Amino acid sequence: MTNSSLTSDPPDICLILRAHAEQLWLTAQVIPTVRSLEHPHELHADHVGAALAYLEVLWLEACQRAVESDAALAELLDRGAGSDRCLYEKARRYHVAVRRLRTAVAQRVGALNGTHGWGPQRPPMCDRRADAPADV
Repeated sequence: MTNSSLTSDPPDICLILRAHAEQLWLTAQVIPTVRSLEHPHELHADHVGAALAYLEVLWLEACQRAVESDAALAELLDRGAGSDRCLYEKARRYHVAVRRLRTAVAQRVGALNGTHGWGPQRPPMCDRRADAPADV
């Protein structure tokens, strides 16, 4: 019997789990909110501001998950394929697919908030609204 406290998750498994968490967040949380904002007839006019604020929070979390996925990829690339070349390649391909999804969603989020970019380095959406009070 092996002592599981002496082992750690291999980097390919870590990457798959991080990429899956990012993909799930994008598809289950961010995309439905983006869709509701892209179809304003489905939202009451008074709810658009709240939906944009909610999207901002969701997007900040998505950006953090993207950073974690990219860090897991960097660790995988640093360590190499190891003994399971097939799992290594699958993990890398999954990350590429999630990165494509991330880019597509980022374009849609950018179109809604006027940034056309993604990442934690961007100012919050509420700071970019033209109709926001100057002292906020």
